Amino acid sequence: MSGFAAKPLSSPPPRPMPYDLASRLVVGLASSALFDLAESHQVFDNEGEAAYRQYQRDHRQRTLTPGVAFPFIKRLLSLNSLRPGDPLVEVILLSKNDPDTGLRVMDSIKAHGLGISRAVFLQGRSPHPYIEALDISLFLSADETDVRVANEAGHAAGQVLDSRFVDSEQDEELRIAFDFDGVLADDQSEAVYQAAGIDEFHQHEQRHAATALNPGPLAPFLRKLRVIQALEEQKALADRGYARKLRVSIVTARNAPSHERVITTMRDWGVAVNEAFFLGGIEKKQVLSVLKPHIFFDDQHSHLTPAAADLPCVHIPFGALNRPR
Repeated sequence: MSGFAAKPLSSPPPRPMPYDLASRLVVGLASSALFDLAESHQVFDNEGEAAYRQYQRDHRQRTLTPGVAFPFIKRLLSLNSLRPGDPLVEVILLSKNDPDTGLRVMDSIKAHGLGISRAVFLQGRSPHPYIEALDISLFLSADETDVRVANEAGHAAGQVLDSRFVDSEQDEELRIAFDFDGVLADDQSEAVYQAAGIDEFHQHEQRHAATALNPGPLAPFLRKLRVIQALEEQKALADRGYARKLRVSIVTARNAPSHERVITTMRDWGVAVNEAFFLGGIEKKQVLSVLKPHIFFDDQHSHLTPAAADLPCVHIPFGALNRPR
């Protein structure tokens, strides 16, 4: 018999649990929404893919400047401080670059100090098939075609519009503004207005004032925001000096008596907003220029165009009004 005792077999280290996206607010983001890519896109359009690839390699050390959605994303990620070690918000880059040309985007993300570590590079293919797989509640891109394809596939997707918006570093709030019909709710009431006019619309909404509307494309996104609002409310109760960062508003062309159904719907969904503007035909820009949201979502260009020059605006191409005629 040997004098050596057999060593007990050591257990393998436990495998880490899969990273859970379903419990977080996940935003999918094209690089065209996050950064100003006009110059490099011009190279691609005028000289082709090979020249574009070389251009991005040659300019890799030149950090990209912020795009329209940058202030929104930066502030959204800052809300992760509410739950250190277990992020409330996850932002995933969904890029039509290939991994090589995407290096400049990832370097710029790091240079700007954004907490974005996950990315998908698709070399020209549409990102919409990965939206559901990654539990994404909102996809943003400057590419109208990608947004429409994603929307037609049933995903919450918005096209970021060009803007001259200048962010203020001293402003620590995150203000998000939504249109209601065709954005948070579906467009069933809008269809009544388009078919029968304003008087019948108001009568219809009064008859159904106690009935919640069906969710629209951004309702799941609003529900995830509600989780963050609730955490901020708890923190404000525990610490009277805490200043809440997140403010959510509805800016709608509805007015009395059709306003009541909006409140009914919010209650039924278990969500809340900080402010609601029932404007009844007043141009939304007049309120938005005071509210100064870091992002505003609407399904109609007629509301977005006046405001988009000076505010970050997103078109949601949902419903009958956005179908090709």
